[in-house]
Amino acid sequence: MAELGAGSLPLGEPVFSYQQEQELNERLKRLYPAVNEEETPLPRSWSPKDKYSYIGLSQNNLRVHYKGHGKNHKDAASVRATHPIPAACGIYYFEVKIVSKGRDGYMGIGLSAQGVNMNRLPGWDKHSYGYHGDDGHSFCSSGTGQPYGPTFTTGDVIGCCVNLINNTCFYTKNGISLGVAFTDLPPNLYPTVGLQTPGEIVDANFGQQPFVFDIEDYMSEWRAKIHGMIASFPIGERLGEWQAVLQNMVSSYLVHHGYCATATAFARATETTIQEDQTSIKNRQRIQKLVLAGRVGEAIEATQQLYPGLLERNPNLLFMLKCRQFVEMVNGTDSEVRCLTVRSPKSQDSYPGSPNLSPRHAASSTHIHGGGAESPTCNNGVATPNKAKIHSSIKYPSASSSTTSSTSSSPSSINYSESNSSDSTKSQPHSTNSTQETSDSEMEIEAEHYTNGVVEGSSARIMNGTYRHEEILQPDDNSICNGVTGAQKHSSLWARVFSAACLCSVCVSPAEDGRRNSKQLCAGNQAATERMIQFGRELQALSEQLCHDYGTNTTHKKMLQDAFSLLAYSDPWNCPVGQQLDPTQRESLCSALNSAILESQNLPKQPPLMLALGQATECVQLMARVRSGSCSFARIDNFLH
Repeated sequence: MAELGAGSLPLGEPVFSYQQEQELNERLKRLYPAVNEEETPLPRSWSPKDKYSYIGLSQNNLRVHYKGHGKNHKDAASVRATHPIPAACGIYYFEVKIVSKGRDGYMGIGLSAQGVNMNRLPGWDKHSYGYHGDDGHSFCSSGTGQPYGPTFTTGDVIGCCVNLINNTCFYTKNGISLGVAFTDLPPNLYPTVGLQTPGEIVDANFGQQPFVFDIEDYMSEWRAKIHGMIASFPIGERLGEWQAVLQNMVSSYLVHHGYCATATAFARATETTIQEDQTSIKNRQRIQKLVLAGRVGEAIEATQQLYPGLLERNPNLLFMLKCRQFVEMVNGTDSEVRCLTVRSPKSQDSYPGSPNLSPRHAASSTHIHGGGAESPTCNNGVATPNKAKIHSSIKYPSASSSTTSSTSSSPSSINYSESNSSDSTKSQPHSTNSTQETSDSEMEIEAEHYTNGVVEGSSARIMNGTYRHEEILQPDDNSICNGVTGAQKHSSLWARVFSAACLCSVCVSPAEDGRRNSKQLCAGNQAATERMIQFGRELQALSEQLCHDYGTNTTHKKMLQDAFSLLAYSDPWNCPVGQQLDPTQRESLCSALNSAILESQNLPKQPPLMLALGQATECVQLMARVRSGSCSFARIDNFLH
């Protein structure tokens, strides 16, 4: 009977090193890219639980040896792999090396379904298939074999390839194909080996080492066949209709992402119509640029003024933006703190063709002159050198007309001059196109222009050895939603946060100063740090308000915790939660905001091209679940490059 439960490796057995495990993972991923191992794991070793008692395993359950009596066929024993072959492999291959043929060489290599008797060689029972070494016969669910190939013995390497596209199987010997052995194979078969006489030992290779047979070349042949079938799919008289659909999909994709000049040129060449006016496209594009540049505060203000009520109707999105703004304050890129820091010349005009002023402050500061461009003041009234001129292509209300009511500017008075070709050429002297819309190259952000608001070699830094990041978190759920108690804990929390963050102003010894990291929280500026702390209080209050109005949101809670935790470290960029400061973290938020704006304008929040790709990808994954092997060579990525 089968031996269940046995299988722990004896002490002293070799185990895979980390490097070997990585090599195995990379090889399997290259061979079977369509397989999701979380859903359908690949066979990687023999199963210590699914074998007959006469089978012994060693060498990480890759070596099989016979330990029975071997008197007759009743002493045969087999073992199955840990998992069945996933259909998404398309083509699956494994090899077995004959370490020793033992007394008689009664060995079988093949496949079997779950539940097949393990007291038999593979191929003797129903749903069992094997190629035997003593006579070279193939056995297909029968005790009677058919002549197939040569015998094999000590030193030979026998491969077994399962084609899940046409449900066939062929074997190889020492890297040479022996031709098709079985057809009409059922699904969910396991790699299987069987032994019958003393001294028989075999080693399996499920991808741990390069294969003797060039299986990748064989896979390439089938990949080309599948791609040819797709390319030759008959379209017939509907060719023109398909072309029009695809052109509209491409056009809408360009518009969605704000590639205004490219979309216009494409529409002109293909005679398609752009559904959104250029002013709207450029407004969205500029807001996206602000988010991707880390200037989230300006993006929020521009969104509120250009699309009134949008963020109020999407409180979750607003909270996400505010949390990101706090992170960018830590990073030193948000305008709320950037103007308070001593910036390097490289970072002063880091965002070409867009405002250096926060819209809120541009409309509210009584220190800003109507012209704005020559003002020597910062966006919160803090003076900056006259040479730091502001290059703004956004027209905000003049401060002289609203000195008493700083936040009452009308959204309708906000106008993006870039949407107007004549205004654009006046505000952007570097433009080479005075009559057409601003080119895409002007809209692109050049990464080398940014220093993330970090000043190299600043004389102050955060030195926080007192608080762990768990201590600088929002109050628990009860305190957030409990009026006075929540407010008291809120004050206590921010007292600790403020104490921790304001250590940036503490003097350090010359020795320590030489050892410190050059990156500083808020560029080491105390005024900027205090503004960040004040913003944190406002963000905490917003969280409490959302909790009161809509109930506890665990996603919001974690988002706030992670953001506040940055203050617990002297070097936020190199801490357990420092990945938040990576500029790539802005991309998902930028996409969410862009989609919300489009939806508010009754436009698709996702471009049809992306929806079609998503549906096609899901279709291929569904094919894998229903065991259609061809899905492995019909991956969408192969047609996008």
